[in-house]
Amino acid sequence: MPVDTQKKKDLTKKYGKTEVDTGSTASQIAILTERIQNLTAHLQTHKRDFGSRRGLLKIIGQRRRLQNYFQRKNPEAYAELIKSLELRR
Repeated sequence: MPVDTQKKKDLTKKYGKTEVDTGSTASQIAILTERIQNLTAHLQTHKRDFGSRRGLLKIIGQRRRLQNYFQRKNPEAYAELIKSLELRR
């Protein structure tokens, strides 16, 4: 489930360095979190969609790797990002 362009612009505006900065680690984590939430909602209604489930697990792994990198590079910003995205990690 892709993130629509308006939602992606809002996320990059909030978490990126500029409005079009989709490459920063914080904005990538925010966009992946939105994709994870969309796929989770999809899988709650379509329980046997195993292809989407595999895609969800790949996205979760990608977000986890980005979180580990961001935590190593900038722990203060990482803690703030996790708090604003309401992630348990």
